[in-house]
Amino acid sequence: LQKIMSSARPTTLVTFDVDGTLIRASGADANKFHKDAFAHGFRHVYGIETTIDVISHHGSTDQLVTESVLKFHGYDDGEIWSKMPEHVRAMSEYAVNCDADAAHGLELLPGVLDLLQKLKSRNDVVVCLVTGNLEPIGWAKMERLGIAEYFTPPRFGGFGSDHTDRGELVRIAAERCMVNFPSADLGDRRFHFGDTPNDVKAAEAAGATAIGLLTGIFSRRELAESSRLESPIIFDDLSRTDDVLKAMGLAA
Repeated sequence: LQKIMSSARPTTLVTFDVDGTLIRASGADANKFHKDAFAHGFRHVYGIETTIDVISHHGSTDQLVTESVLKFHGYDDGEIWSKMPEHVRAMSEYAVNCDADAAHGLELLPGVLDLLQKLKSRNDVVVCLVTGNLEPIGWAKMERLGIAEYFTPPRFGGFGSDHTDRGELVRIAAERCMVNFPSADLGDRRFHFGDTPNDVKAAEAAGATAIGLLTGIFSRRELAESSRLESPIIFDDLSRTDDVLKAMGLAA
């Protein structure tokens, strides 16, 4: 990874899940680009015509979604995982070749743009992604929805192409932050935003503070019960930008 030379000394790392946290699927073509990338991989690598909608996949990572879909169709672990690297490559190549379609059936959630703009205006904050999406898919969505510029360069994070476990993705993002910003002094000032119990658990397992959002399919109770804390941080969405910043100790 390229190191960024800067006089700034970041003291806070903010990581965001993508689907259900920054964006939501909508309309007849809901999340079509991502689903088509999966279908492309299934067709060309495993020789099956199928869709990820045969399983429940909220809060999972792309490789584990692939595993669950194929197990649904009777594939065994050996065949699934021996071909997984090829499947990841096929999905990634699809994302690069078809990225013009990445925003179809997607929209930004309330408060996202305002929060990202305010975070970008600070020189003490690093912002990146932690998502189950394969890296090219995650960034294609950000690019086509017009918010990629608000993530700290060089754009990095933890992705479904790096690992199957979300907790590891949170750790990977923190490690990459330190590679890019060797002078960063984060301490325990790492915050991860997500809309699923898996996001909350992953953040806490990796030593970050989870900030749960009720922008997905899970209730406040479900997010709260997934936390080790008695009073975890949970917002309806990101529209109360100043309150969100205050929760991270970043109030103006």
